[in-house]
Amino acid sequence: MRILFFGTKPYDEEFFTALLEDSRYGGLEFKFIEPNLTAETARLADGWDGVCAFVNMDLGTRTIELLHECGVKLILMRCAGYNNVDLAKAGEFGITVMHVPGYSPESVAEHAMALVLTANRHMHKAYIKCRENDFSLSGLMGVNLSGKTAGIVGTGRIGAAMARICRGFGMKVIGYDMYHNKELDFLEYVELDELLAQSDLISLHCPLTESNYHLINSETISKMKDGVILVNTSRGGLIKTADLIQGIRDGKFFAVGLDVYEEETGSVYEDMSDQILGHSTMARLLSFPNVMVTSHQGFFTREALRAISQTTLDNALAFAQGKSSGNEIHGQ
Repeated sequence: MRILFFGTKPYDEEFFTALLEDSRYGGLEFKFIEPNLTAETARLADGWDGVCAFVNMDLGTRTIELLHECGVKLILMRCAGYNNVDLAKAGEFGITVMHVPGYSPESVAEHAMALVLTANRHMHKAYIKCRENDFSLSGLMGVNLSGKTAGIVGTGRIGAAMARICRGFGMKVIGYDMYHNKELDFLEYVELDELLAQSDLISLHCPLTESNYHLINSETISKMKDGVILVNTSRGGLIKTADLIQGIRDGKFFAVGLDVYEEETGSVYEDMSDQILGHSTMARLLSFPNVMVTSHQGFFTREALRAISQTTLDNALAFAQGKSSGNEIHGQ
């Protein structure tokens, strides 16, 4: 089976190629290319059995139509999210879509806490000050996490890992989820409004759906405590950025940590250091001293990349053998 990998970086090729030494994958043929998968590049897949894409690519209606015309029968998402895929159109054409539902929940949860600590204790500012021989403490005061309340929105694998980390910091942990995680016996489930009102730290760990699009908006922000810390390592669309910016300006947030944001498509994972950002909202976010932004790197650990590579190839192998891996995604 021949698979074309779109938007590959050196680290993708390193971890996927390493698995070729495993004889189980001997029937799979790879090719790595740099362009992202979009409607403009989809015809590069002509003659390939499957394509492998990532969360930052455009697998909308037109892209799926072109992949179908190219004879593609399998779309491998080397990530957990798939809100960028037109599943209904893929199903219409009989194209199987598979993803990596879990790889290293700790990698994302640990990054979420790194954002909390960095934004709270102003580590990014302290680093720059010390490099310039400025050892004053002005502008660097944070707050203790111990004894505070952490609100986890979404208590799946990643949310559960974040809950355990927060507990380790001596925090009371509450959560909101339609499905309760029975393994989290220390966590108290509450309604969303109660979580917003009680939490000193709010961490988002839920997939993006139509029902929770812009979950964080002016109305929900108004229900939060003054001086709350907000962290998002899930999907940018969970937060209405304009309302978040207004909340920051109004002094609602003590600190904000973002690994994802609405405008990341087209810029995430790309070096744009010699360009002027065309999006004013991102420029405004970067201007606030209590905001820490990273480039969708929560997954980026060696353990996570190894797990993503193996699960992706296991998905391809199962498809080639006419079997189910359990990681198929079906449209509504």
